[in-house]
Amino acid sequence: MPHNATKAVVVIGGGWAGTLIARDLSAKLDPSKYSITLVNDRPYFIHLIAGARLTVVAEDRLEDKVLIPFDRLFHNGNGTAKIGKVASVVEDEKGKGGEIVLRNGERIRYAALVIATGNSWAGPIDFPETDAEVRAHINSWRDKYEKAKHVVIVGGGPLGLETAGEVKETWPHKKVTVVHHRDQLLNDTWPEKYRKDVERRWEHFGVDFILGDKLDIPSTGTIGVITHKGKHLPDADLIPAFGSRPNTSFLKTFDGEVLNEYGAIRVDEHFEVPGHPGVFAAGDVTNRKETKQASKAHRHVPIVVENVISFLQGQPFKRMYKGLPESIIITLGKNGGSGYFDVLFGIMIGNWLSKWLVARHLGIKGSRRLRGY
Repeated sequence: MPHNATKAVVVIGGGWAGTLIARDLSAKLDPSKYSITLVNDRPYFIHLIAGARLTVVAEDRLEDKVLIPFDRLFHNGNGTAKIGKVASVVEDEKGKGGEIVLRNGERIRYAALVIATGNSWAGPIDFPETDAEVRAHINSWRDKYEKAKHVVIVGGGPLGLETAGEVKETWPHKKVTVVHHRDQLLNDTWPEKYRKDVERRWEHFGVDFILGDKLDIPSTGTIGVITHKGKHLPDADLIPAFGSRPNTSFLKTFDGEVLNEYGAIRVDEHFEVPGHPGVFAAGDVTNRKETKQASKAHRHVPIVVENVISFLQGQPFKRMYKGLPESIIITLGKNGGSGYFDVLFGIMIGNWLSKWLVARHLGIKGSRRLRGY
């Protein structure tokens, strides 16, 4: 088959799911029959599990390890990484492929499409696009944390809590407060006993909490804030916020039924987008009712890969996703944390296991190895 007759598989998004789907496809698809293109707006995968430490702690130079290029991603060079931002997706007709349109006007054809664009984040891990800008962004936040007298973190989810721990471990005498809109930390996915355990461990570490309250993000340079309920923090001089939303704005002109009310992509049990044969989604960007985590996205990968191959070959889908038990480990600096596994009666772990399972190394070596390094 001549090269111009190959079927093109395009993967949008170079995050956890997207990179591993592209890599796995490159090992399983015949390059004489299929081409694989990974499209991402940055020149590398960012290991976001290390995001809190990366943006707080300078001494470890984590940027040299967690910004993982795509040059070794594809098996036997069977694939191409295209750096660019997707502006829209245009479908020829349902099940017959289409093309993605980049912001610069370039168009890339696809026979099968995988959307794995993850979430867009606010604050410290809202990374820019170019390498120079990303590194400047990281160094800027490190400098802000170092100079701040009182860091007030808006959002008591895992990332806010991990950032609080990294700041407190790096500068033990610096004031750190977490403001969370719920009466307990995290959300209702997790049982009360675990949420109380997290609060206790972080308070013992020196982190203060304001729960059941909200705080508007002030303009840069503001010193002193007042919460919605009137709590005055007169010396607060750095107020990072952590929140996310599905990175799907480029799909708004594709089909109004594709996105749910939160902007996540609707998928079926095969990770195919209903009503659009050959269009798949995976990872945090989907509407699967589960905590958005790399561990979940990791389990999406083999299902999507096999179903993409089945679609290309005109075969029925072989794999479906049945979900996973909820689990989490939130790190508290390099030597502690708290975890919960929703199995049996609900298993909780503390500092020692959290340290050895995640906090000490943040899974960086394993993540690099999965992407050819």
